[in-house]
Amino acid sequence: MDRAQKEKVIEELGQIFESSGVVVVAHYAGLTVANMQDLRGRMRAVGGSVRVAKNKLAKIALEGTPNQPVADLLTGMTVLAYSEDPVAAAKVVVDYAKTNEKLQILGGAMGGTGLDVDGVKAVSQMPSREELIASIVGCIGAPASNIAGAIGAPASNIAGILSTIEDKAAA
Repeated sequence: MDRAQKEKVIEELGQIFESSGVVVVAHYAGLTVANMQDLRGRMRAVGGSVRVAKNKLAKIALEGTPNQPVADLLTGMTVLAYSEDPVAAAKVVVDYAKTNEKLQILGGAMGGTGLDVDGVKAVSQMPSREELIASIVGCIGAPASNIAGAIGAPASNIAGILSTIEDKAAA
């Protein structure tokens, strides 16, 4: 790899570190090509990505970014999993590591906060952005549906009473 290519990789990695909500670092020694493709596919499905890069170039790209704590984890055969959603990449990597022991989570970073293995697992337990939005919309919509039910209840009660009176009169 010549100098221009290295500079391009450093720039790409720098953009990844700047724009990602979470970055997870893991060792991938022993994973087959099919395993990596499966991991990449799962990550793509949630809007994330997986990147294998030279540790030295990644450390250079990390300088001055909020994800600086990740630099200490970059030793050996490492893979970077990242996503804009602060939870998505962590969820996918933790779930994948449960089914494939060759993927060993080292840690990661969320914003400027370094995460150890337990930190990555804790982040993976959090609800995703979509789940949070759905619960907020549900909370906002619940009072409106309760009001509509309360307004409609007297009318349905009156209709029920009239129907009962009519049934008694017919009998």
